Amino acid sequence: MTDARIARTVDGQGSASPAPAVTRAAAVLEALVDAPSGRLTLSDLARELGIPKSSTSNLLLALEEARLISRQGSGFSLGRKLVELGAAYLSRLDEVQEFYRFCEQAPTLSGETVRIAMLDGGHVIYLARYEGHPAVRLTSNIGDKMPVSLCAVGKALIARLHDQDLALMFPDDLQLPVLTPQSLRTGAELKAQLRSIRQQGFAFEDEESATGVVCLGVAVPTRGAHLPSLGLSVTALKATYSEAQGEAMVEELKELARSLGNPMG
Repeated sequence: MTDARIARTVDGQGSASPAPAVTRAAAVLEALVDAPSGRLTLSDLARELGIPKSSTSNLLLALEEARLISRQGSGFSLGRKLVELGAAYLSRLDEVQEFYRFCEQAPTLSGETVRIAMLDGGHVIYLARYEGHPAVRLTSNIGDKMPVSLCAVGKALIARLHDQDLALMFPDDLQLPVLTPQSLRTGAELKAQLRSIRQQGFAFEDEESATGVVCLGVAVPTRGAHLPSLGLSVTALKATYSEAQGEAMVEELKELARSLGNPMG
């Protein structure tokens, strides 16, 4: 796991961490996030962190007392306190509250599955999800992470980056994650699609993350250098999707993006 390896380097033989215990605690949480079963044993976590079991045990005890993790038999999983912290973070984002308000009254989006996401390196994290009727269940939920190359909102966000940055992040021969036969395969394919996204002002995902599902995405104008880079997406079933429907979706997404990006809106 990449984050755990980084933590081990920071703790030990690499550059010194100003707070090794915090670095290790973060690595534990990341390891539990990435665990397919959502649960890891003491031995698993000691191996991930590259530290003795005794040190790992003390760390897990502290995290358990803080309710950041919970013990289930011989394994550990993420704790409910993280839900409280996540909810507190989201409640302080005015953009999330405005997102729900707008979707509820929008003529087209009110009947669709709409999400707001934040750019996090090569991934997006979904912060909120509005479910119209009927909701599209084959899409990501709040808190899920998705590679930018597999989702419309991710591509809409990275389309704003400079070409030099994109060249470093996505070399032409880079092999991208694949979920369906329609998924982009290489960095070159992704950058070619980004050029089209810049021209049309929105991103269109055609069954690239889930078969039978299409998605449109736009970026929210940035209000300040230190604010999160946000984007919006709307998902629909391909079997019922039409070009006219897509045009209406994009128009309302762009209106919502302008509202979120304008502090006086």
